[in-house]
Amino acid sequence: MTSDDRELGRMLRVWRDRADPVDAGIATGQRRSPGLRREEVAAASGLSVDYLTRLEQGRARHPSAQVLAALARSLRLSTPERDHLFRLADVAPPSTGVVDTHVTPGVQRMVERMRDLPVGVFDARWTFVMANPLWEALMGPVPVEPLHRNLPWRHFHGEGGRVVHVGAEVDAFEVGMVADLRAATSRYPRDRPLAELVAGLRAESPRFGELWARGDVSDHAAARKTLLHPAVGELTLDCDVLLVQGSELRIVAYSAAAGSTDAEKLDLVRVLGAVPPARPTPVAGG
Repeated sequence: MTSDDRELGRMLRVWRDRADPVDAGIATGQRRSPGLRREEVAAASGLSVDYLTRLEQGRARHPSAQVLAALARSLRLSTPERDHLFRLADVAPPSTGVVDTHVTPGVQRMVERMRDLPVGVFDARWTFVMANPLWEALMGPVPVEPLHRNLPWRHFHGEGGRVVHVGAEVDAFEVGMVADLRAATSRYPRDRPLAELVAGLRAESPRFGELWARGDVSDHAAARKTLLHPAVGELTLDCDVLLVQGSELRIVAYSAAAGSTDAEKLDLVRVLGAVPPARPTPVAGG
């Protein structure tokens, strides 16, 4: 065991003890110690409790960049803290030319407090990163397999979701998505997963290859989308895409006009999914 292994484990414990269970959506009740329990961090990071234990004890070495990124999100580390975590594990932090998938604590809080709207977060490759409960109630469970979490891969491989594209909507969506990926490749020329995604889609999807050859470059824009939900049927919502400066994370939010039939159906989805209402944001001096 090296000094770096011990320091990595020590810092993981420090950050775990510092984390606020309320921020993580966990009812506190009576807890014997502050922070998050080891099993809570492991579950949120997609790791086994045994593996996290070995990391904290310095007995597991060389965690992957994917594991470190998941831990950084679960522990709500700032970007400098995330980078320090990577260096302790002897892994280069994400750098210029590579897609940054880190979700800062501020973005996490924003997504969690927007409980009245279905909100999901994607990286610059359009790979799913996180969502609030109403998003999953509306869109269905998030795939576990990393490749299946990528929106372009799912679409061009015919993995249907609950969004229904009709007629010209299909063409507009495909053209916009391919043009957005082309723009991403110029901003992130050193990102191997992005290059492999594009190469795989060009080889496996004739439609993607055809659109890629056109050379269009643009950002994926907001649109009206029709969804088919198994419990409430068809509903049409506004889909807005908000860009997080500095990381190019895409916050995707669905909404409907107040009092509309679609808004009533979205409320029903919230009830059926047992999504709790948003906690009021504290007001200074209130």
